[in-house]
Amino acid sequence: MNKRNRVIIEYFQVIIGATLVALSYNLFLLPSRLAAGGISGVSTILFELYELSPAYTQFLINIPIFIIGWIAMGKNFSWKTLVGTFWVPFIIWLTTNFPYTVDNPLLGAIYGGIILGTGLGIVYKGNGSTGGTAAIAQIVKKFTGLSSGYSQLIVDGFVVISSIIVFNLELTLFALMCIYITSKTIDFVQLRTSASKLILIITEEEEKIQALIRDRIDRGLTKVRSVGGYSNEDKTMILCVTEQQEAVQLKKILQKEEPSSFVIYINASEIQGRGFSLDKYYGQKL
Repeated sequence: MNKRNRVIIEYFQVIIGATLVALSYNLFLLPSRLAAGGISGVSTILFELYELSPAYTQFLINIPIFIIGWIAMGKNFSWKTLVGTFWVPFIIWLTTNFPYTVDNPLLGAIYGGIILGTGLGIVYKGNGSTGGTAAIAQIVKKFTGLSSGYSQLIVDGFVVISSIIVFNLELTLFALMCIYITSKTIDFVQLRTSASKLILIITEEEEKIQALIRDRIDRGLTKVRSVGGYSNEDKTMILCVTEQQEAVQLKKILQKEEPSSFVIYINASEIQGRGFSLDKYYGQKL
């Protein structure tokens, strides 16, 4: 993929993600009176106190934060942030009188958090931001090395805790639950957590197991020479990445034909390479 097409896709991701962020606010968070962190939480508090328009409030507060993002994160990030900064308040304004909303705080926290996290995760995959504390969270991520989800959780936590002054404790607890769900959803979307498994097999029968993996589930593998810590004998550690169903199939095969091997199954968040992000036979002459 050339640079121009990649940039177009990233801007498209920012717009789609920002739309979901705005919809989560108008459909779930504002009707449920959940100040679920960020500038949206601040606008919810101001709407509760003074009935100020959330769309205009978010737009005005985002201006100085956008300038900070421009300085800290670079021009490419900030142009995408500019798109998100305009787009979120615009969609909030456009859907102000949307007829279908949820005012139950539990449902608002769960579904609002999922949609908000999905939107932010898509925006982050496009290397952008929706402005507000999302931009601050990305700055925290850059300078601390924390994941996007945890960075967002830290920044939003301050806003949610302060909301107890305006809302009751119960709504504040629901809002905390919402930002936790949001942070987990962000990481889920960014890592594209899948059902893939990393399988580690420590064995003395490497040729037999290699043949089982190649012939029975048609997967590649990597062999690492190792030494048993207890026996001090030479062994081989085989690394193999499979899909969920293939892992189940391989488990049954190993239990039946090579039960003495030591096998570890690990969840794999994101797999890049042939057979996963690329076609299984990519680069091969068939």
